[in-house]
Amino acid sequence: MVALPCGAGKTVVGMTVMSLLKCNTLILTANTAAVHQWMSELLDKTTLTREEIAEYTGMKKETAPVTIATYQILCWRPQSRARNTAATPPGGGVGMEAALVPEDGGFPHFRLFRERQWGLIIYDEVHLLPAPVFRVTAELQAVRRLGLTATLIREDGEEAAVFSLVGPKRYDAPWKELESKGWIAEARCIEIRAGLPKPIALQYAVSTKREKYRVAAENPVKDTIVQELVAKHADDHILVIGQYLDQLKTIAASLDAPLVTGQTPEKKREQIYDDFRNGTSRVIVVSRVANFAIDLPDASMAVEVSGTFGSRQEEAQRLGRILRPKKRAATFYTIVSRYTIEEDFAANRQKFLAEQGYKYTIQHWEPPS
Repeated sequence: MVALPCGAGKTVVGMTVMSLLKCNTLILTANTAAVHQWMSELLDKTTLTREEIAEYTGMKKETAPVTIATYQILCWRPQSRARNTAATPPGGGVGMEAALVPEDGGFPHFRLFRERQWGLIIYDEVHLLPAPVFRVTAELQAVRRLGLTATLIREDGEEAAVFSLVGPKRYDAPWKELESKGWIAEARCIEIRAGLPKPIALQYAVSTKREKYRVAAENPVKDTIVQELVAKHADDHILVIGQYLDQLKTIAASLDAPLVTGQTPEKKREQIYDDFRNGTSRVIVVSRVANFAIDLPDASMAVEVSGTFGSRQEEAQRLGRILRPKKRAATFYTIVSRYTIEEDFAANRQKFLAEQGYKYTIQHWEPPS
């Protein structure tokens, strides 16, 4: 297992191992966009031909000496089968691990990959592997395994499971050390705290603890702040990242910017990413689908408007979207509702980055008088 920050060259590490071993290779990654990025990098930086590289996703199902697939497609099973497994009561003769072991008819795509002889399996974003739905992919047999990740942190405490599922950690590089050597971009982290408008503050006061987080996260003042930041940073390529779709739709409309969510068709999603890469779009609004394995090298600024509670892993991944080496320093803004539970979760999200040496500047936003 190798841990390197986003943008530091994990894909190059994987390709180097492939070039040394020259064997049947299966690459598992988080989404179809990442599959296509791997294909593009392999064609650009190795002697492999297009005929020697295959995509196995919901869009296309082929195999070749080098096959790139998503975790989701290998773990897919018919709905009736999934319901039957989920309905098995605790202690009813089928435990969690047993339910995950593929059986005939259980994981149709998995069975195809299990029957092939793999010399190497590369687990991209390997920190995803301990999740119950993805853990089954560790059942695949291979001579060698390589796990790649920016950070092993998981909020469920299951990060150590990666070592038993894949293997020990062989290399880990401090983020700030790589920044000082120019391998990743210099980054400034700024938290902007804004109060809740009076009607929203009243709603917040009478909400349950879980509801309070969403009320604070969807603070409508954040839309105004995002507009101000985008106008202020006219030379930056900007990602606005959030958790809640209604909030993101409102922000995308106010910015007249394209929106990428899990509901965005894959073809349209990749077109939006391509437009951002070639400069046709300067700002895009993205949901959690952009947390992992999306290569947007020109992105120089991110604005986080909401997140998955206090997830440090997500914070690291979101900062990673803007860490590709570039001439200008990257800027990472987090907008938080002041005097709310969101401040507590934001402090936890910053913990990993603080441990890596990043400093946060805190600013207080006041509405124009």
